[in-house]
Formats: sequence, structure tokens, C-alpha cells
Amino acid sequence: MSSAPDTKELEFARQLRRALDENTAALPSATVDRLAAARRTALARKKAEPAPVFVPAFAGAAAGMAAHAPAPELGAARKPRRSPLRRFALAWPLAALVVSLVAIAYWEDQQRTAELADIDAAMLSDDLPLNAYLDHGFNAYLSRAR
Repeated sequence: MSSAPDTKELEFARQLRRALDENTAALPSATVDRLAAARRTALARKKAEPAPVFVPAFAGAAAGMAAHAPAPELGAARKPRRSPLRRFALAWPLAALVVSLVAIAYWEDQQRTAELADIDAAMLSDDLPLNAYLDHGFNAYLSRAR
């Protein structure tokens, strides 16, 4: 939700933009040319924004090891290499996910097996024969009796 001052500022900005757009056509061509040249000059002088750097969450451990690494020679082309620790830091979440999915699937299978065993034990220990459960008329009788 926006507050009233924010709404007023946005409305003022819209009105100002509309007024500037309407009066742009009335500017002399020499002024338009000077403004275009000034814009090109400003864009040429603008510093390039650095690209965002994404660092893994557990990069702190690998960064400590990099501080003790020897400095590269001047002018030598560096080939990006990953240390075994950094490779492990990138691969362990995937391994943990796979292990947890396997564990969950195993646990659910055990739960289903236990439920089926309980149902089988209840049916086998009941006084009714198994054919009574297959008779549709008996199922209707049971549902009316409840």
C-alpha cells in the first residue's frame, strides 16, 4: 500500500512529464539538437555499472583458503580453477536433496506397508468369511446398519 505523500508525488511527476511532453514540440530545432548532443556526451561519459557478483552461501570457508594462495605472476593469464572444497560446497546441497528424497520415499513405503498389514490383520481376525466382504448386498446391509 502506498501512503498519501507517495501518491501525491507520483501524480505530480505524471503532470510534470505530461507538460514537458506537450511543450517539446514547441522547442526550436537548434535547442533540440543541443539537447541531443548533450545527452550523447553524457551517455559516453557514464561509467559502466559493475556486473552483480553472486557468491554461494558457504563461500566463506573457501575464501579463507584463497587468502593463503600464492599471488599470480604479473601478465600471466589465469585459468579459472575450482578447488575441491568449492566443488563440494556446490555439490552437497544436491546430494542432501537426493538423500532426503530417498529417505522420504522409504518412510512413506514403510507407512503404507504398516497400514496394509493392519487392514489384513483386522480382516483375518474377524468372524466373517472373506466372501462376505465381496458380496455387494452385504456391504449395503452394513451401510444401512450403521
